[in-house]
Amino acid sequence: MSATEAALPTRSSAPHRTHVVQNQVPALEGFDAFGEHRPLVEGLHREGGGFAEDRAQELGRLAGDPELLAHGVRANENPPVLRTHDRFGHRIDEVDYHPSYHELMRTSLAHGLHALPWRERRPGAHVARAAMFLTFTRVEAGHMCPISMTYAVVPALAATRPLAEEWAPRLNSSAYDPVLRRAADKPGALAGMAMTEKQGGSDVRANTTVAEPVGAGGPGAEYELVGHKWFCSAPMCDVFLVLAQAPGGLSCFVVPRVLDDGTRNAFELQRLKDKLGNRSNASSEVQFHGALGRLLGEEGRGVRTIIEMVNLTRLDCVLGSAGGMRLGVEQATHHAAHRSAFGRRLIDQPLMQNVLADLCLESEAATAVGLRLARAFDVADQREVAFRRLATAVSKFWVCKRGPAHAAEALECLGGNGYVEESGMPRLYREMPLASVWEGSGNVNALDVLRALAKSPQALEAFHAEVELARGADRRLDAALDGLDALFAEPETLEQRARSVVSRLAVVLQASLLVRHAPAAVADAFCAGRLGAEPGLTFGTLPPGLELEAIVDRHRPRL
Repeated sequence: MSATEAALPTRSSAPHRTHVVQNQVPALEGFDAFGEHRPLVEGLHREGGGFAEDRAQELGRLAGDPELLAHGVRANENPPVLRTHDRFGHRIDEVDYHPSYHELMRTSLAHGLHALPWRERRPGAHVARAAMFLTFTRVEAGHMCPISMTYAVVPALAATRPLAEEWAPRLNSSAYDPVLRRAADKPGALAGMAMTEKQGGSDVRANTTVAEPVGAGGPGAEYELVGHKWFCSAPMCDVFLVLAQAPGGLSCFVVPRVLDDGTRNAFELQRLKDKLGNRSNASSEVQFHGALGRLLGEEGRGVRTIIEMVNLTRLDCVLGSAGGMRLGVEQATHHAAHRSAFGRRLIDQPLMQNVLADLCLESEAATAVGLRLARAFDVADQREVAFRRLATAVSKFWVCKRGPAHAAEALECLGGNGYVEESGMPRLYREMPLASVWEGSGNVNALDVLRALAKSPQALEAFHAEVELARGADRRLDAALDGLDALFAEPETLEQRARSVVSRLAVVLQASLLVRHAPAAVADAFCAGRLGAEPGLTFGTLPPGLELEAIVDRHRPRL
């Protein structure tokens, strides 16, 4: 043994004690996620859904329950698995989900997130459902996809009454039955859609899937479909709206997974997509080998028929993004309230207050516009219909586009802890881009706004009427209102400027809602940060002189 080795210290025989854990943040769980979201509670009543407050609170407590949150984690960490054949070689085309996914589906259906407005046809039903959908998104976003599609398909079915009478009662049921079998034998059903193809994506008129009538054809008649779909989410749903080229042009079809005689339709699952986020939800590529479907609406009017479904799923994109923003705000403000650095709590430090308040403003604006859109679907008068035609596309573009940046900033508020999977923030960050892509990317929605303006002048009139309700309350908003007409002054460059135009319309709409309905501190800060002389290009650049502490306090959840 060398002299150096002999001099090395030996391990003590005393029991080893680790350090005491300090300055770490308690888990954000065991609270009412609805009741602690003050802008949502206020908006529920303001927009006409107050009758459902007790139900929203019940769901809010579930959304903060540790056991249900654990189901969300497990569903996300155990993605669905495709089984094309059984062990005997029979083609089955089924997807296996983790038990936690099924538990989340049962909970959402039991609370009517898929069908409340169709089960309770009363004023404010869409608003009530929107508030609950937004709340429950925080638990696990992936399973909300089939919930949203089932909600959205019902008004589209009205295009052919016999199909609506057959399927709407099944889709409105609160019973969850994940087994693939004849819909007539199930206590409830779920719906999906299959629109896009490899060669076209959002350009659905480029679809090549063919539908040939089995008999005479026409609304409600049976057709045989041959072709493929590049994206088909939640393929274990019981029925799908599918676009295909009929003899009369692009048409919409109701395609069941299992036929009335109990045999499986020729609806083959080729593979599941390996996605950035939304991991618990199966998104598939499907092949139709003579699949049977029934024509919904008329031949050649497929886009117009399915647009009823698209508009409601776009509403849910806004609500889902708003729900994700709220989760980011919860986590960021909760962390800052319990974490100290450089001798002070993070929440008390001016620069962190600026960041947190800015995140809170974005969240509140998204919540306000989501609930206002939901009210527009509750009301059938012409002005509201025209308003939602334009405002849904405007808001879908802007709110969903702001989501990823919001999630990234909220994650950064947690520092290195936010970059670790256990925090849940990476999952949120991966999820947020989806809503901007689904139901039309940013460009598709921006161009849809231009189409709405060209085809429906009353839509812009209704939009103007809405935002003008706030005139006189804030000079910065008044200046923005005065400048709206100038956005359309150069029609030859309008398509190139579409994103700028839509962004301005969206911010003016949000500002109008906050000026009318939010506390003065919130409205003042939003107008200063979004409509001021130097609007910030990143979160945390609000100008001095604002009530940042009051804004953060309004949004911070209390355990």
